[in-house]
Amino acid sequence: MTVVKKLFLVLVLVAAIPGIAATRTVTLAVPTMTCPVCPITVKKALQSVQGVSNVEVSYAKKEAVVTYDDSKATVVGLTKATANAGYPSTPKSQVK
Repeated sequence: MTVVKKLFLVLVLVAAIPGIAATRTVTLAVPTMTCPVCPITVKKALQSVQGVSNVEVSYAKKEAVVTYDDSKATVVGLTKATANAGYPSTPKSQVK
């Protein structure tokens, strides 16, 4: 293989790396929400995480459903954001 072909192959592979990222959705259990105002704080904390595109928080279910770009955010980062806001959370389920 010539040097030019090898260089081309490397460039193609490097260009493809951003395409590997995917949008994910995770449901977080947030059992410490004790009043109807708590979801506002939880939602703001999750929205502040880079890569989060949508947050739906339910006080009745005591959960948050978060859609995020997995190249920019992680479930660990999401749970850390809620914990830092005073509402520890744990993942209930994750959908690709």
